Amino acid sequence: MFDPNLVWPFVWPIAAAMITGGLIGAERTYNGHPAGFRTHILVALASCILMLAAMHQNSWAFMALPGQTIVIDPTRMSHGILTGIGFLCAGVIFRKGFSVHGLTTAASLWITSAIGVLFGVGMLELALIAAFATLAVLAVLRLVDARLPQVATVDIEMRWVGKAAPDEPALRALMAEFGLKTLRIGHEVSDGDRWHDLTVKVRGQAPLKVGPLLERLKGDRNLHGFSITPHDD
Repeated sequence: MFDPNLVWPFVWPIAAAMITGGLIGAERTYNGHPAGFRTHILVALASCILMLAAMHQNSWAFMALPGQTIVIDPTRMSHGILTGIGFLCAGVIFRKGFSVHGLTTAASLWITSAIGVLFGVGMLELALIAAFATLAVLAVLRLVDARLPQVATVDIEMRWVGKAAPDEPALRALMAEFGLKTLRIGHEVSDGDRWHDLTVKVRGQAPLKVGPLLERLKGDRNLHGFSITPHDD
């Protein structure tokens, strides 16, 4: 028979984990990052229910040998959860040009899973503190970070026709003309000598004003195509 007194110990940690995961995921969704609202809820929910299962082994439908009691160390479940989350985090990290994106979102998934584990083992106070600290780092510190003097990094990919591509000194001079310092230059020549692809990583004082550079590149007839991608986690 259904007993509400037996259900409540499961309801509150699951609800708390889902709410916390939703709040963290909402911040990621609002700022346009991958792995947003629903993903973070599911990560927190899965971590919580697996730890609840490990913590309530007396409810398992498991027939031990006569006269034997088998108890599994619950910490083994948490190790398995965090290992699995590592594969999920790897899915939101990608590289474009010289830059790596998605690291903050991967870290938010990892901490969300850890918070779910804390709710699952009944450590309510520590879970709430961790949730508050996570939201502070993602939301509040974002506002602080936006007001601090900082250097922005941008990846610029350009496809030039044949040998019309500028050499490295000329390319560095072009970037410097628009207040950008060239950090790295990558070359790729394809289709014989038809295309010369350049990948340039530049930095400058934020916020970068790439509009003039954009117009300059659009007016070059030897430039077959280009992209300008800001580096943002």
